[in-house]
Amino acid sequence: MNANELSTRHCQPCKGKEHALQAPQIADLLQQLPGWSLVDDGRAIVKDFTFKDFHHTLGFINAVGYMANHEDHHPDLEAGYGHCRILWSTHDVGGLSLNDFICAARVEALLAR
Repeated sequence: MNANELSTRHCQPCKGKEHALQAPQIADLLQQLPGWSLVDDGRAIVKDFTFKDFHHTLGFINAVGYMANHEDHHPDLEAGYGHCRILWSTHDVGGLSLNDFICAARVEALLAR
């Protein structure tokens, strides 16, 4: 599944460890999302974004927030002047689910517009 296909999918409820992705699936999906990487414990994916000023950073955060609310899947965000770090994980599975990669691909699609 490529990033474009991921970005057109929608998140599904994921309760329980059976929805957690395994290392080979994670590696395959990460290849579709340049710049995204696993955090040290392997339970989340992360990417840092840079912008020319706070105004553009805040616009990006608002767009990500709107999308996350629509998908009912919410990231951890860290932001400051000209930058935003997004971290996706699925707390209900204790790691990564397909929802995390769908949302990461949707973030990339926001920037492609």
